Amino acid sequence: QANVTNLKTFLSAVRLAHQGSDTGVLPLSPLVPAKNSDVEKPKTKMIITSRRDYPLTKSFPFSLEHLQTSYCKLARIDSRVLCLKRLRKLDLSHNHIKQLPATLGDLVCLQELDLHDNHLETFSGALCTSGLQKSLQFLDLSQNQIQALPLEFCRLRALVQLRLDDNALLRLPCRVGQLSRLRFLSAARNKLPFLPSDFRRLSLEKLDLFGNPFEQPNPLVPNIQLKIPLTLLECAARAAVNHRIPYDCHLLPFHLCKDLEVAKTCRCGSACLSSFIQITVTMNLHHVAHTVVLVDNMGGTDAPVLCYFCSLGCYSQFLDRHLQS
Repeated sequence: QANVTNLKTFLSAVRLAHQGSDTGVLPLSPLVPAKNSDVEKPKTKMIITSRRDYPLTKSFPFSLEHLQTSYCKLARIDSRVLCLKRLRKLDLSHNHIKQLPATLGDLVCLQELDLHDNHLETFSGALCTSGLQKSLQFLDLSQNQIQALPLEFCRLRALVQLRLDDNALLRLPCRVGQLSRLRFLSAARNKLPFLPSDFRRLSLEKLDLFGNPFEQPNPLVPNIQLKIPLTLLECAARAAVNHRIPYDCHLLPFHLCKDLEVAKTCRCGSACLSSFIQITVTMNLHHVAHTVVLVDNMGGTDAPVLCYFCSLGCYSQFLDRHLQS
């Protein structure tokens, strides 16, 4: 923002001084403190809401903390955006984005990510194991084409608000209860037939599951996957989970580690891997949320949730109590 003439004179004086020449012949202006209005502050916020305003040749300021580029018809996330390491809020809603780059996880300060109204079909598991695990608090994936979220999604432990409305979700992640900080969840108008058993562990302030084709639960029609006697693999897997024996991919094959991560939990608290009895039972959603948007137009707040049993004995005990009630 300097005066061009004064700047040239000053640089000439510096050059003469460096050469040992006399600088007295140069008409240097006296030093005057710059006013606050003369100093350009680093830009921290930029909002772009049309394609014609989207910068094609200029870089984004590296000082940006909040960037919104909506209605710009973007088919992918600009690589220049992925270099903005100070970003805390990124709004890419109302675009044509089909895939998210893994390098999006390098934005370790990112707290809010809005991808509302795009063409996403998946949400990468790599993003869920990146720096976003500790930073991301708000995520909006509504109005996309996502059918399932990866198992790793539940590693986004800092999430407080999650919006999944108007997708094609056939299920929620089986370990959704690990999102212990989650307080606002909306997954309205999807294709959910039931909720995972881990859903019971959530503690929400507001829940919206309106417009899902929930099945009518029937505890008397179980899905029996129980193998008697139990295989050695099943016994070992149950023992590893029940006794919290540490394991990783250096000790076990990768596929076994994956299987252990999705082990079911019986009503008695014991684990089961591939040998179990599965039913759906009714759960009033007020058990997990203070405010519940009605599930249907009939005023209901109940939804079917999966329930697992590790043995015939556990299922029989449940059945006795159910029939008595």
